[in-house]
Amino acid sequence: MEAFEVLRDPVRRRILELLAEGEHASGDVVAVIAEEFGLSQPAVSQHLKVLREGGFADVRAEGPRRLYSLRPTTLADAEAWLSGLRRTWEVHLDALDLEVRRGRRRSTEGS
Repeated sequence: MEAFEVLRDPVRRRILELLAEGEHASGDVVAVIAEEFGLSQPAVSQHLKVLREGGFADVRAEGPRRLYSLRPTTLADAEAWLSGLRRTWEVHLDALDLEVRRGRRRSTEGS
């Protein structure tokens, strides 16, 4: 699944926000998401699975508990891709700003 397809879902983005705070037991994630979004445990587990398979989260067993943590490399890859777009837009916006300032200067000079 493409990174942005994973990130487009608000539930998964919220789970990532929780994991950004540190490692969380699956039960804790389920409790927060159930309260905020009204989802069942199986539905939250499915979102966690998508995050794992998408490379955004890691899970480790600790006895009967499953502890989830953020996998920052995937987010860094997505951020790097966005950064490339941002640089392209900044060049275009800088050029537009220059043309707007030139136009204002011409209109004040012509008055």
